[in-house]
Amino acid sequence: MPEKPNSKSLIETFPEDQLLDQTLRPGAFKDFIGQEKVKENLKVMIGAAKERKEPLEHILIYGPSGLGKTTLAHIIAKECVSNIKITSGAALEKAGDIAAILTNLQDGDVFFIDEVHRLNKLIEEVLYPAMEGFKLDIIIGKGASAKTIQINLPRFTLIAATTRIALLSSPFRSRFGVNYRLDFYNQENIEKIIERSAKILNIKMDKEGREALAKASRYTPRIANKLLKRTRDLAQVKGEEMINPRVVSETLSMLDIDELGLETTDRKILQLIINNFNGGPVGIKTIAATLAEEEETIEDVFEPYLMQIGFLARTPKGRIATRLAFEHLGVKNQPEII
Repeated sequence: MPEKPNSKSLIETFPEDQLLDQTLRPGAFKDFIGQEKVKENLKVMIGAAKERKEPLEHILIYGPSGLGKTTLAHIIAKECVSNIKITSGAALEKAGDIAAILTNLQDGDVFFIDEVHRLNKLIEEVLYPAMEGFKLDIIIGKGASAKTIQINLPRFTLIAATTRIALLSSPFRSRFGVNYRLDFYNQENIEKIIERSAKILNIKMDKEGREALAKASRYTPRIANKLLKRTRDLAQVKGEEMINPRVVSETLSMLDIDELGLETTDRKILQLIINNFNGGPVGIKTIAATLAEEEETIEDVFEPYLMQIGFLARTPKGRIATRLAFEHLGVKNQPEII
């Protein structure tokens, strides 16, 4: 089989990013900047559960990559004074995998599944009784001689995170006590996140440099911290004592990122729609095939931000590049588009 195409993007997970920089990850709600409504709801939920001396209800957190879903799971576990066990949907291949984890949990533990939409349906069905009644049904044998044994599980809290909530089945979604969506951050919050990270990393940065870096961070904390580190690298190599707009601009240019955070693939998507299809509409399959990208990568990694800044629109007929996209790319003779 041919290898799947892969494009380098700051929002994709690289091997070095799998070891999250623990010094930059907030460890408490007071350090977690943004998502105020979600934080307030979680504080109330955790406080009430503590008073009742009960485990939290199961929690589903969804939204684009890099907004803090995993960080929130760690904070929730810490606030509940609970151990946290972590896995991902892709890592759970058979029912025995999930059974081994569930039977080793303790009362009050937090079980976190990242990218939960990648769970197969058989494992989902194993989770149903575990989530509802803290029971695990194990089938021994096959055919007419098969027997079902029910094992009692500790009262745990399942926290699941996903970038594609639409791929979760309705029965699975309904078993979570609460669903929280994380939205893109605003410019002010991203600047605060960069300011906090710069202090932790002992980086000197002026206000204008912070503003420029935040503007290119795609309203995403993970991107902001990665760009901050790359900017620090350039400043160190060039002997710059202070990160300013010029250093930020040089770093972005080196990474082939423009002032709004658009990467090469972002621009290719927009240019394809504009140049080849007169602004659209064009189907996602056509875009993916032309750019040799996976549909899922385009939908999960690139499209959310392009839609957030108003450069791309999804319609029943396909994707459309908006007038703002034409203007940003300097394309004249715009057709009648939105």
